[in-house]
Amino acid sequence: MDIMEPHPQVMGILNITPDSFSDGGNFIEEKAAIKHGMQMAEEGADIIDIGGESTRPGARRISASMQIKRVLPVIEGLKRKLPARTTISIDTTLAEVAEAAIRAGATMVNDISAGRDDMQMFPLVASKKIPLVLMHMQGTPEDMQRNPHYLNVVDEILSFLSERIIQAKAAGVDGKNIVIDPGIGFGKSFEHNLSIMHNLDKFVNTGYRVLLGVSRKKFLQDLCDYENLSESCGATCAITAMSVLAGIAISRVHDVRENRQIVDVISGLSKSSTDFS
Repeated sequence: MDIMEPHPQVMGILNITPDSFSDGGNFIEEKAAIKHGMQMAEEGADIIDIGGESTRPGARRISASMQIKRVLPVIEGLKRKLPARTTISIDTTLAEVAEAAIRAGATMVNDISAGRDDMQMFPLVASKKIPLVLMHMQGTPEDMQRNPHYLNVVDEILSFLSERIIQAKAAGVDGKNIVIDPGIGFGKSFEHNLSIMHNLDKFVNTGYRVLLGVSRKKFLQDLCDYENLSESCGATCAITAMSVLAGIAISRVHDVRENRQIVDVISGLSKSSTDFS
């Protein structure tokens, strides 16, 4: 499936890490990771987003070589088994990792640094002519939640993304291949995240496809009464519903089956109201 098509899509999260905030260690073994990737595809994931470095608050960065060691066997294994409609995305800020992943079969890059960590990321993506996600983050994963501060969080995120889009295009990235992500939970307080959610239309109105990743984040735990982040499937589905109605293009989630149903029902109802009006 073409990830740039106009229909809302579901991105399944596959963390090949021992320390991710929700599922760290669950899929560090190659066989378990491939099995989970296949399961998400069967449950309706349009995109499998594979990352070999945790970006949870407080996480330390790891080398390109370690990321490559973790993700490559999984990408290669999934590329042989996944249906052609399923896109493999590499979640990394390093061009060396992205290039290795692309050679192995990835056809999308999800860069939480929006090209700031590695000056070679934009030229690489431009040369490969593949989709690129540009995300906003204040600070780094290691320090981003210590004291996030904004004068106007939505305006500042939009300004940042606009600047990164300009830089990406200057490096040759086709604007049609750019996806933006406001970065819920990445250098934002609870109130900042609420402001983003109340202003999703401003991101959609940029004309670029928007990705939103809220699955199992503490933001949801602050809204609901549960102790374990893995219990937030219902809360995530509520955000997915709100997002689809707002025009968000890609929902990045852990629980694919349930969120796929949300996307399909809302899309189906919207289409039928148009057909029979």
